[in-house]
Amino acid sequence: MAREKQLDYVILGLLSHEDMTGYEMKKRIDSSLSFFYNASFGSIYPALNSLSQDGFVISHTDAENNRNKITYTITQKGQDCLRDWLQSGMEKNELRYETLLKLFFGNEAGFRSTFNLIDRFESDIRNQLKSLRVFVSNLSSHLEDDSHKYFYLTVKFGIRTYEAYLIWCQESKELLESWENL
Repeated sequence: MAREKQLDYVILGLLSHEDMTGYEMKKRIDSSLSFFYNASFGSIYPALNSLSQDGFVISHTDAENNRNKITYTITQKGQDCLRDWLQSGMEKNELRYETLLKLFFGNEAGFRSTFNLIDRFESDIRNQLKSLRVFVSNLSSHLEDDSHKYFYLTVKFGIRTYEAYLIWCQESKELLESWENL
């Protein structure tokens, strides 16, 4: 059965590595995937319910610290679905940056506002690039684990992309300054 929501595949992918709670999935998405994918608790739990109803995951309730902790496990049906998705062609790759959207209409905001927008974007990218470099350093010493090889390639892509973003930021700020001084 084909799934339409990308989040379903993210969840199945995470569960293919280990059993997790919804909270643990959110933490993993925020720490490992947030450079190219985000999801909220408000979207994770409905997706988990749907995946469970369709037989792609099962849940187990454990009493931990007087709380009912629900842990999810991928089923064979879920593994098959994930594998089919991974082997299928891509529908589309999206680049959605609010920074670029605001830049496109930058004439309405003016030079200073647009320059500051790019400056903030550059600062965010520098911070994220630091994190990616830590990840790649940590992963490079664990490449004997097959899954880490693919994590490593993903992080390397992020590093190269963010380095290109920094070049673009510098060039764009220089162009804006030159245009402002005409």
